[in-house]
Amino acid sequence: MFIDVVGFVAGLTLLLVGADRTVDAAAELALYYGLSAFFIGVTVISIGTSVPEMTTSVYAAYYDAGDLLVGNIVGSEVAQITLAIGVVALISRIEAERRNVLIYGGAMLLAMIIMILVLEDGVIIRSEGFLMMLAYVAFIHDLYSNEGGEEITEEVVEEKAPPRQAIPWIGIGLLLVIIGGHLMVTNGVAIARTAGISEFLVGVLTGLGTTTPEIAVAGLAAKRGESGISVGSLLGSNITDPVFSLGVGALVADVAVTDPRSVFVATGYMLVVSLAVLGLMYWQRGIDRRGAVVCFLLYLPGFFLF
Repeated sequence: MFIDVVGFVAGLTLLLVGADRTVDAAAELALYYGLSAFFIGVTVISIGTSVPEMTTSVYAAYYDAGDLLVGNIVGSEVAQITLAIGVVALISRIEAERRNVLIYGGAMLLAMIIMILVLEDGVIIRSEGFLMMLAYVAFIHDLYSNEGGEEITEEVVEEKAPPRQAIPWIGIGLLLVIIGGHLMVTNGVAIARTAGISEFLVGVLTGLGTTTPEIAVAGLAAKRGESGISVGSLLGSNITDPVFSLGVGALVADVAVTDPRSVFVATGYMLVVSLAVLGLMYWQRGIDRRGAVVCFLLYLPGFFLF
């Protein structure tokens, strides 16, 4: 049991460090070659920031751990819409135009609804996974057809990087992702079976773990007084994970959950919490410190449902 826990934590750490380095280096390399900030924001960053969830999905599908896969997505979604936004708002008020809340929030809710619908029968087959990824590509293009892609790139990419600097880091990052993802999923399944807890709950905790770096980065940016943290940046992964990350896993192998009813309750709570936070953000044109407390409180009931 102890060895499994150590392996799980080591895998999660390698996965997060590798994903961070891969995305940063790839974005800096793309900027070096003159690709537009819009294109980088839509492709490298929007998809790249969900590398931990996508890697977990691939390994979980391969090892027939559908509960862990879905739990990871749900855990990540709930943590980002509550804890991540709460941390930022607690440090510095989040300013949000109602139009952006409707656009990005609407896209996020649509992605979650698609996820809930395909999970209704407890199984996601390869064709559904492909269609989910196709749907993501279609509406992410429309979503960032304005300046959204450029805005997010400016917040993430600090400088250009030539190939001799960027390519080695991309290679090292991908290697860490591959090793870390394997260690995390295999040891996570072993922990669940040894401790007698559900793989779904392990997935939820994994989702919290994969979201921790994003929470830390957003919190540090707010502490430095960088008030330009956009709604698109805060909600970006929540748009990608329910359809693209889940769809990637389904392409590897059919994803099946052992208790569809419990999963439906968990995903339903995910949707309700998201609606509550978006409603608060729309009403207040952002989130202040009182709203941050509400976000924190909304996260806690999830553990009684998961």
